[in-house]
Amino acid sequence: MVDMTASEIAEAVGGVLTGNGDTVITDIQYDSRAVKDGTLFVAIKGENVDGHKFISDCFKKGAAAVFTENDVPENSTGCYIKVEDSRTALQRLSAHYRSRQNIRLIGITGSVGKTSTKEMIAAGLSKGFDVMKTQGNKNSQIGLPMTMFDIADHNEVAVIEMGMSEFGEMERLADISRPSMAVMTNIGVAHIENLGTQENILKEKFKITKYFEKDSVLFLNGDDRLLKTLHGKQFFKTVTFGLCSDDDYYAEDITAVGFNTRFICCYEGKRIGIEIPALGEHSVRNALAAFAVGKHLGLDEKVIQDGLMTYKNAPMRQQIHEMKDFIVIDDSYNSSPDAAKVSLNVLKSVAKGKKIAVLADMLELGDKAESEHYGVGKHLAEIGIDTLLTVGKLSMNTAIGAKENGCKNVFSFENNNQAYECLAKMIEKDCAVLVKGSRGMHTDEIVKKVLADFENKK
Repeated sequence: MVDMTASEIAEAVGGVLTGNGDTVITDIQYDSRAVKDGTLFVAIKGENVDGHKFISDCFKKGAAAVFTENDVPENSTGCYIKVEDSRTALQRLSAHYRSRQNIRLIGITGSVGKTSTKEMIAAGLSKGFDVMKTQGNKNSQIGLPMTMFDIADHNEVAVIEMGMSEFGEMERLADISRPSMAVMTNIGVAHIENLGTQENILKEKFKITKYFEKDSVLFLNGDDRLLKTLHGKQFFKTVTFGLCSDDDYYAEDITAVGFNTRFICCYEGKRIGIEIPALGEHSVRNALAAFAVGKHLGLDEKVIQDGLMTYKNAPMRQQIHEMKDFIVIDDSYNSSPDAAKVSLNVLKSVAKGKKIAVLADMLELGDKAESEHYGVGKHLAEIGIDTLLTVGKLSMNTAIGAKENGCKNVFSFENNNQAYECLAKMIEKDCAVLVKGSRGMHTDEIVKKVLADFENKK
């Protein structure tokens, strides 16, 4: 729980206080609907909604104070802190709050897989520490500051997701969170429309280390070509994890057992058997990252293993729904070329019968959009996925890539409803269905219809 006075907050953000400086703030919100007694309401001017319109309502609901960019009303009895920019003030306040916390903070970044990696690391540490982790996908310029306020005095370790899509964003997030350890999952082409090249993406994400000291540690996916170039070349320690024997932590003998995966974790001449309740090589890499972080923090191998077995996929992120006669893999939260290929590999591994992929447009790929969509279709055909349904104009290129490389059952649609009508007729005993697309394509609508229409058949 936040515990600061209005005067302390005003000083921390460089704001002008009007009202009682001894007013105690116990909660921070930028959504007026979440305001309660003791809340500091951060009035943000958004593209569609101006939070300043709700200030009066927030005071009526018990708000203790507000951040405002506007002039303070005359004869006001409320506690106002006037700032130049509410977003910046929120970030400064969260950085101030973070500076008061004595906690080991692990930052997680990468083009894809941040959330699943965060969840796996938090699980791996959960039996040895009181762990705080990013809730949902609160990893942005507003989400991460709000996450800082979730850190409690009893927490020993924080596992924090840090996302960026434009130049300068990661540096601001590092200013706020000050991680002493970080995990970089991969450097793909997500957000390349804004950043131009993978090299630029690497440079920006590497700024997660801005405040690293000599004893800080950067954990790197050793299977990523660009991340590998960072290993051993920093003034701080770097540790690699992956599927290659030259990584510091690497996996051998990977075997799927039902919906679980078993493998041997090799490090420092040791071989430790690990099991995780997840599928795919990407999940093995996540577990290796968790194991490496846990060992660095001094945990015993069994403590880490016990923690890893508590792992659960976040909603809409390779979430497996077991129906009566078939399986649905809900990976509808977001998509990118690398993530789509990984999910297709999982689809192949779980299907007993027909393998159906429903893939929608992948956004923010810029000039690479056509070729990257085509590449996903090509990969789909090469690994033997039976059937492809695409949604959206860009995914027509996925369909072409699949057809030209041998996939015969390919169907393209303009919207989710059309795709679902076709999919519903295809579902049969022992089939597996993957649904994936960028968040803006709302492919979770397809998953919801499948679960609703077939739930009575379980």
